Amino acid sequence: MTLVAFNAPASKGSYLTVRAARGAVRRAAPGRWQGKILTGAGLALLPWLGYLAGTLPPAEAAAWVALDALEAAALLAAGHRLLRGDTRHRAPAAAAAVLLLADACIDLATAAPGQELTTAIAMAIGAELPLAALCAWLTSRRT
Repeated sequence: MTLVAFNAPASKGSYLTVRAARGAVRRAAPGRWQGKILTGAGLALLPWLGYLAGTLPPAEAAAWVALDALEAAALLAAGHRLLRGDTRHRAPAAAAAVLLLADACIDLATAAPGQELTTAIAMAIGAELPLAALCAWLTSRRT
């Protein structure tokens, strides 16, 4: 079986056995809705990156854009793998969970009292922490 991973199929068949040897086994639809949520969240972060880059001072913008770009990449990778039925979604989901939790904590710690703090709390409760929990659950569940 391991030799199959290093050799192309003899005929014009598929690479399904190669993928199976590497751990990319396809499975049924259980990860579909989770994949759609993670992919949607990753795509929603892309315009947000432009907003942050255009409205924050350059030093702050660099830090926040980098953090949110890493979040978007991890969410998109995990979501894409779940949609394809790929079992290798755990690493990007774990990375996304850690990055989202860090983002929520930093948002809350650096927010000024008043409307800025209210917005940070709303984003943490409404988006960042639920997504982090979903990613952590996806990381820890058995497939």
